Amino acid sequence: MNLIFRLIKVLIAACCRARIDLLDESRLHLRVWPTDLDVNLHLTNSRYLSMMDLGRMDWLARGGYLPHMIRERWQPLVGSCTIRFRRPISPFQTFELRTRLLCWDDKWLYVEQRFIANNELAALAFVKGLLRGPEGNIPTPDLLAALGHPGAISPEPPDAIVDWQHMEADLSDALAAEKSAA
Repeated sequence: MNLIFRLIKVLIAACCRARIDLLDESRLHLRVWPTDLDVNLHLTNSRYLSMMDLGRMDWLARGGYLPHMIRERWQPLVGSCTIRFRRPISPFQTFELRTRLLCWDDKWLYVEQRFIANNELAALAFVKGLLRGPEGNIPTPDLLAALGHPGAISPEPPDAIVDWQHMEADLSDALAAEKSAA
């Protein structure tokens, strides 16, 4: 099944499902189709990332944020992500994708996404993202206020997110040093 059709299905279904709050979890039930497979005949690595897009769109739609985003011409953008694969997901197997906002800072939103197959964790991912409008990146406090959560205070970031932030800073420093040496 083509991803655009999955996206349309997710957005239509989101209209009929219960609304969720800022820190609530979105759950999507998906299936692995033959077009989702790699040479090892399980869900291909790149398709996990595409499915994660669907999970974040469901979270945005069910949170009621999409109409405002469309009106303001805000686009969700991913700054980086990390994923840990634990178990393969096989052809035609169903799985659940759980998406939730963990925390945020002045620029970034940090999202956790879990792939659950056969009641076991198949993959765990963290995504760092933001929304960008015609004038540039939307600062998180402005974004949250516009989306109906003025003054919202971020939960404390889990240790895994703090460690990831440090790794990201080290990587940015290494890239800057490489660029200045060139």
